Amino acid sequence: MMPPSRLLDLVSQPSERAIPDGMVAVGRALLKEYEAGALGVLLYGSCLRAKSDQDSLVDCYVLVENYSLAYHSIWLAVTNWILPPNVFYLNVPFSNRHIRVKYAVLSLSDFERGVSPRWFHSYFWARFAQPTVLFMPVAPELKCRVFQGLAQAVCTFLEKSLPGMESSFTAEELWQKGWRLTYGAEFRSESAERGKTLWAFDREYYEQVTQVVLGNHSSAVRLHEEEGKIRYSAHYSKSIRLVNQMGWMIRTVQGKILSMLRLMKAAFTFQGGADYLIWKIERHSGVKVELTPTQRRHPIITGLVIFWRLYRQGAFR
Repeated sequence: MMPPSRLLDLVSQPSERAIPDGMVAVGRALLKEYEAGALGVLLYGSCLRAKSDQDSLVDCYVLVENYSLAYHSIWLAVTNWILPPNVFYLNVPFSNRHIRVKYAVLSLSDFERGVSPRWFHSYFWARFAQPTVLFMPVAPELKCRVFQGLAQAVCTFLEKSLPGMESSFTAEELWQKGWRLTYGAEFRSESAERGKTLWAFDREYYEQVTQVVLGNHSSAVRLHEEEGKIRYSAHYSKSIRLVNQMGWMIRTVQGKILSMLRLMKAAFTFQGGADYLIWKIERHSGVKVELTPTQRRHPIITGLVIFWRLYRQGAFR
């Protein structure tokens, strides 16, 4: 499914918003940190929904030309290439305080591959299907490639979610279904209400991109109006639905393994990584785990212990 031109306009609109001064400071700090290979910064997630940068961690991606230019460490470059992305933590001084930043490093080529329907797991295309802001691009031509990638992420997300829908559904029902599937394909601490929060905050965006994509879809999807609402109907064969269902079952198993590997990798790359993981899970699920000084000194063992304990307490859904 190739992105329609109207979709490119829609995914670029969040980047036209005014960027708060705190976020500008974050962008400058990250570009300075990776000045040798940095191409731009992508903002996404809760920081776009928060009222200020003091409410939570700022989530963002640093796009780089390649990993060998981005790092002085061969180890970091290799791990980023084998299992992207690498995740780091940064405190950015701003206006007599510090902004907490969780950022991931991703090459432009991995970004483009990750949003493609050929990229099996949902890790990248599920994230970038949500509103994303590109700011501080170092080259004008980067905008075209990034917006093309964001539009492709929306197409991939909807394409992978559609065969699992009932015969008639709304855009909200489609996105909620997709989010449940993608959350289930990772170790996510989000509650069942998470999807409703995402939809409520950017409802107009999701309705518009859905109408554009499905309006240009094959004859398998049709649009109609019912009681003033746009509804969709998907007509897929049983074999296509079965293949799609099996695909999500495989993603679920694959995702648990990849999430565990990323958790262990983050123990080395993320300063205070164990404490961050506990904070994030407690914020979303209410599950509380206390870390001992010994656990903080042994990140790999800590990762395994945290995983098992939180899994038994039901933090991962």
